[in-house]
Order: sequence, then structure tokens, then C-alpha cells
Amino acid sequence: MGVAVSNWRLARAVSSAGQLGVVSGTALDTVLVRRLQDGDVGGAVRRALAHLPMPGVAADLLRRYFRPEGRAPDEPYRVLPMYKQAVSTLREQVTIAANFVEIFLAKEGHQGTVGINLLTKVQLPTLASLYGAMLAGVDVVLMGAGIPREIPGALDALSQGAAASLRFDVEGQPADEPLSLRLDPADFVSASRELSRPRFFAIVSAHSLATTLARKANGAVDGFVVEGATAGGHNAPPRGALQLNARGEPVYGDRDTADLDAMRELGKPFWLAGGVGSPQALRSARARGAAGIQVGTAFAYADESGFTPEIKRSVLDDIANGGVGIFTDPRASPTGFPFKLIETPSLTQAPADRERICDLGYLRSAARGPEGRIVYRCAAAPVEQFVKAGGTVEQTVGRRCLCNGLAAAVGMAQIREEMGAELPLVTSGDSLLELATIAQGRRSYTAQDVLDYLLADSGASSTRYNAMTPTLRASTPVN
Repeated sequence: MGVAVSNWRLARAVSSAGQLGVVSGTALDTVLVRRLQDGDVGGAVRRALAHLPMPGVAADLLRRYFRPEGRAPDEPYRVLPMYKQAVSTLREQVTIAANFVEIFLAKEGHQGTVGINLLTKVQLPTLASLYGAMLAGVDVVLMGAGIPREIPGALDALSQGAAASLRFDVEGQPADEPLSLRLDPADFVSASRELSRPRFFAIVSAHSLATTLARKANGAVDGFVVEGATAGGHNAPPRGALQLNARGEPVYGDRDTADLDAMRELGKPFWLAGGVGSPQALRSARARGAAGIQVGTAFAYADESGFTPEIKRSVLDDIANGGVGIFTDPRASPTGFPFKLIETPSLTQAPADRERICDLGYLRSAARGPEGRIVYRCAAAPVEQFVKAGGTVEQTVGRRCLCNGLAAAVGMAQIREEMGAELPLVTSGDSLLELATIAQGRRSYTAQDVLDYLLADSGASSTRYNAMTPTLRASTPVN
């Protein structure tokens, strides 16, 4: 969920209660260094770094980024260099350490199961993210927003202490001259370490994609999350020609609904996601052959989530007053995927005409530039910069900087001399409107409150989930 909305605190709360708690792996390297610059209140990051099995790396990170007294209110964050095909060892160490820290803290103090969710489209830091999470003992890897066909093989290699590689997607690159991204554990640890291979769940919107992955992935796909267009964040584009409704949102039809009979025939467990955050939806999912449900939006406003307290309060107040809506914006995301934004009178979202700055770069894509070299571009970056890299002005229309907006939503807004603090972007699924049932008039609630609501009449104990069994035995909310 977003950038650090589903953080280690939320994942640990869900996992401790017997379900699969999942941390968002998006931009965790930036999250790490900003937590350190904010003083690491409570010391959790430093506690986790003390266990990082990479000699000298923790001390170097603390020397570079830790500010014991935190930043001054008007002081900008120090930013990391943006990712490219080849980056320094230090840059990859930050990413490995960040993912290690998040999983270590999510797993600390209990025996529950913890996963990490990565976006296939955020390709450049993927291998370092996986390796860091595996060093901390992550149990499950979930990936969507693309076709993660090579991830199972990468998990196999990293678990054996061997070098892993992924095909590097570069627009305009000749098919007979493929490029790759590579990570060798020997570059980061003093001795080869065999690690537990996490289970891999692919997030799909169509049964046809699940079938392709089950048959053609380069390793075992252990299950699927079938996500509908009512889910928060990025949605898969509608199949066929894009049509918009009167509000300017993509129109989804029968072709965009996964065939659950075909999913069952694959013989692998699957969960339903998107608008299923209710006990009724859980019962229905299980009756249709699903192992359970994935729930995001209900947990996003729980006390343990990373959204700022101000965002949580304002959204819950507006829900109680009937003043919240959801808009599926076909243009906001530079990925080209539809992206959901909440509409509420009490929350000022980062506007589409925000001054364009690209200094985090997670959603940049690679292309062969006009002169034949690899360039990195984002349609939400300054227009002239994007066009110089081979893009068009038309591709930039309506795009928003998700990286900075989502970071601001968890209290890590960058400070700009010209524009002040970055404004947040808040994404939620359509089930946001149902949170009044969970909140019951309160201005706050916990992850346990969400689990109690979801499992109230399911007949399932909240401690029956076992992610390592061949079949998943419980109705399983996944945050």
C-alpha cells in the first residue's frame, strides 16, 4: 500500500494475529534514510540495523544519514541518487538494508508470517529489495503491476547464494540484444549464505495472466492474488479500447473480470482483492474457491498504518459525514496505469499542476534515446526533460509525481524552497466508503478491529493461517 502505508508496524500487527501481514516494498530505501534524518524516534531502525549481516554497512548508513535531533522543520531531506542500470555498491547497500530493516521489524517478537509487496514496474531496485527482505527471513513475496515472470528464478538463485538476474526492459532495445539487471550476493556478504526461499504470489487481474505465469515462469509460482479494478493504487487498464465514463474514469466490463473457474483449475491457492473488505465478501470468496481475501483500504486507516494522523482523522471524519469519493484517474500515474485518488473536502491533494520535479525517480522507465544511449524518463517530470529523452508533450498531460506525493502522505514530505512542503497524494480502493462500519463513529481504530470485523462470522480462527502448508487453510485477510 503506497509508500510505507503498509509499514512494519501494520504488518507486524496483522501477522501477530495469525494472518499474512505484508509490508509495502516501494521506495523503502528513501523511507529508511528519511527515518534516520528524522532522528529514528524510538530507535527501531537502529535496532534492526544492528542485526544487518553486512559488516560495516549499518555504521556507514548511520554516519551518512542519522540525525540524533532530527531535521529542522524547514530543512530539506537529503535524497539518494536515482537508480540506473548500473549503480554503486553503496547505493545497492542502502536498498538491501532498507528492505532488511522493514522485514526484520515486521517479524520481530512473534512467529507469524510476513510478506513484502513489490511493483514489477519499479524494476531497477527489485533484486536488491528481494535480497534484503530474504536476509531478514521474509516468508512471502507478492508482485503485480506487470508480468513478474522471472521473479521465481531470481528467488531460487538468491536463496542459494547465487547471482540473480532479470531482463532489463528498455524501450527501443533490439530484441536480439537483451540487457539485464544483476545482483550477486557475494558482493555484499563475506561468505555465501543459503537463505530460505520465500513463497511467491503473483498479483494478476486476469486468469489468462495467471495461466501464463503458472506455465512459463522460470520457477515456482506458489499462488495468486486476483485483483479487481476496485482496488486502491494502480489498477490494470481495461482490456480493449479505452473508454471513459462521464466523470472521465476508465470503463471496465465483463472482459476485465477474472474467470474463477479457470483459476481453480490451476490448482494453486488464490485470494480475491479489490472491494472485498467485508465478512460477506470473505464468505463469498471462499465459496467461489478462493483461499481468502486480500484487504488493503480498511487497514490503511488503522492506527498502525503509515498515513499521518491528520490524514486518518480527516478521512474518517469525512466518511462519517458522507463527504468522501473515489476517482479512478486514467492520467495521474506516469506508468500509464489507472490510479485511484480519494476526493474529500478536508484533504488537500497534490494538484495536477504541481511544479514538476523528478528527484526520486522510482517510476522512471528506460529507453534508447535519440542518440542511441539509455535514457531514463518519467512523464511526470519537467516536460522539457521528458521530451529531450524522447517522450512527447502529449504523454505528460495530467501526470502527477506519485513518488513525492505518496511519501508526503506518510509524513515524509520534501521541503522545496519555491513551493514549501510537498502535498500528499492519498490512494484508496472503492471500499473506503465502507469504513464507517469498522470505525463505528470512532476517530480511530486498530488493525485488530479490522480483523475482528472481517472474521466475526466467518467461522475461522484468526490464528489458523499457515503460509507454508501446501494448501492455505484459513480465510486469510492480507494487509
